[in-house]
Amino acid sequence: MIDKKNKESIEAATYRRLVQHLQKNTDLQNIDLMNLAGFCRNCLSKWMVEEAKKKNIILDYDKVRSEIYGMDYSEWKKKYQKPAD
Repeated sequence: MIDKKNKESIEAATYRRLVQHLQKNTDLQNIDLMNLAGFCRNCLSKWMVEEAKKKNIILDYDKVRSEIYGMDYSEWKKKYQKPAD
């Protein structure tokens, strides 16, 4: 069995890889993620804020969302969000 420190390190690296993947794959729309996987980039941002709050750490949602998107959300929407069908 893997020890807790290594497990958390691997989980953190996996999370960073997921975020990087989402940043690179801008053609993958949030609505498609929601329909297929039940979560999107915004969900990841909200989850991070919620988990931080459980540890009495206050994170700014907009800042976290910018980190997930790799840019300001409004900029991402202008560049990559397609009109809803």
